[in-house]
Order: sequence, then structure tokens, then C-alpha cells
Amino acid sequence: MEKDWDAVVQGLTTHWNSGPVEGRVNHIKMVKRQMFGRAKLPLLRKRVLLTAVR
Repeated sequence: MEKDWDAVVQGLTTHWNSGPVEGRVNHIKMVKRQMFGRAKLPLLRKRVLLTAVR
């Protein structure tokens, strides 16, 4: 941490947060795991896009 102290300080003091983005990525990975071996890309894409509305 001492090597990149400026980045640590910025990470702890900025109001910017990537939580919503990480949540979407986690959801997409969950859908992908659920459909592994069951569906091809078109169905997976459709399901991810339809659930993105929530």
C-alpha cells in the first residue's frame, strides 16, 4: 500500500462508487452459470438483456 499511497487515499476519499456496476456484472455471471450447457449465446444474450430492466 505504501508504494501506491496516492491511489489508496483517492479510493478512500472519493465519493465515486462502482457498486452498481459490480452488481450487474455479478448478476450476468450468475445467469451465465445457471444456463451453462443449456443454451447458446442468443438465448443467453436475450435473458441478460431482459433482466437488465430490473
